[in-house]
Amino acid sequence: MLKEVCVENFTNVPQLIAKGADRIELCDNLAAGGTTVSHGVADVTITYCHSKNIKVMSMVRPRGGNFVFSKEEVDMMKRDLVHLKTLGTDGVVLGCLNDTGWIDEDAMISLLDLAKGLEVTFHMAFDHISPQNQLKAIDWLVERGVHRILTHGGPLDTKIEDNLVRLNEYIEHANDRIIILPGGGISNKNLELVTSELNVREVHGTKIAD
Repeated sequence: MLKEVCVENFTNVPQLIAKGADRIELCDNLAAGGTTVSHGVADVTITYCHSKNIKVMSMVRPRGGNFVFSKEEVDMMKRDLVHLKTLGTDGVVLGCLNDTGWIDEDAMISLLDLAKGLEVTFHMAFDHISPQNQLKAIDWLVERGVHRILTHGGPLDTKIEDNLVRLNEYIEHANDRIIILPGGGISNKNLELVTSELNVREVHGTKIAD
């Protein structure tokens, strides 16, 4: 079982790796759902994690709030992605939507082009796609080479245990073409339940290595 631990700075990274974190998702401002970290935080964290043979997935998101980004914000994301790539990040975590409850295809295609050679996770923006479009969105992301989808299976104010049926629908539809990465509210207390019910090989959270 691969445990991806979400962190918002370097401070706890050594301790979390010592406790069993297998991969780090690096972001700032977790209270807003995660945004892009500073140059210094990224550089130090990536260097340290690589010295421990731990991969780093870096958040590319210019602000909190919704996932509908302006042209200028998408340009910021492109610059941050290129910068993180030069620092040696193993992957990026991103997601852009339009105001109709669907993927911002133009923004995503331009970002994915810059992300070639990196792992890509489409983050919890997925949970803000219209429910009737989510299975189609899985297909769209598969076709464009995205590696995984981070999802809570429903609104973040719900318990992940209550979303297992929906998460299993995603997993069944994905059919091993893309990794469905459950996250949001997973801890050591419910980790065994979630992983056994979903039969997943990767999980994501802030408290799964405590």
